[in-house]
Amino acid sequence: MQLLLKDELPFVVVTVEYNGKTVDIPNVLVDTGSASTILAADSLIEVGVEPAADDTLHTIRGVGGVEVVYLRKVDSLRVGKVGMTGFEIEVGGMDYGFEISGILGMDFLRSMGAIINLYKMRLEFGEK
Repeated sequence: MQLLLKDELPFVVVTVEYNGKTVDIPNVLVDTGSASTILAADSLIEVGVEPAADDTLHTIRGVGGVEVVYLRKVDSLRVGKVGMTGFEIEVGGMDYGFEISGILGMDFLRSMGAIINLYKMRLEFGEK
């Protein structure tokens, strides 16, 4: 998958499937400094991901500050043709002051054997 460089940061498009519906989400930051994957709530409305009354809210902290998120297991999360089924993401507002729809974190990157090739500006996946 080709990395898109914006403000000197690497971004990709991810595909989320939830309840039989699929959406491509652009502007997802590839971030080895983030333990988990978080996607913007606005990007997931199209596939029906919404907060539920019984969701537990979690507070996360990072360089962007503090944010409240809820967890949702999606049918699949893919980058190009590579992905995981039954993957749990964090869903939040992601109002960081610049255009970002998500963060692809170490949970996904490590599980998929990601190789970040900055020379070729590609996100590749090794064999398990």
